Amino acid sequence: MTPPRSRTVPTERGAATAELALVLPLLVAVTVGLVWLLSVGAAQVRAIDGARETARAAARGDSAAEAIARGRRVAPPGASVGLSRSAGEVTASVAAEVSGPGGLFGFLPSVRVHAEAVAADEEGR
Repeated sequence: MTPPRSRTVPTERGAATAELALVLPLLVAVTVGLVWLLSVGAAQVRAIDGARETARAAARGDSAAEAIARGRRVAPPGASVGLSRSAGEVTASVAAEVSGPGGLFGFLPSVRVHAEAVAADEEGR
């Protein structure tokens, strides 16, 4: 007579580790993407502040070079700052490239942020 066979009960041992191994890269990618979006938003705010500071400095009588230098200190790194005067107004513009993070998001194109500010020319030039 042969002994009765015992049935093996399948266990879920290790399933949580396998699921975590599958989901963890996705969570890291989403986190990196959100951080990149925050950096784009911060660069846009800095561009707005740089344009506003440049226009304000030029409107109150600073030279164009001084006003642009002031705007560059506030604007994102590598930003281009422009200044023009016409019809009693000073217009300043700031543009900058924000590149995506490397690694997983290296394939993403860079984002260009742009801001423009207008102020009344106090000098009346």
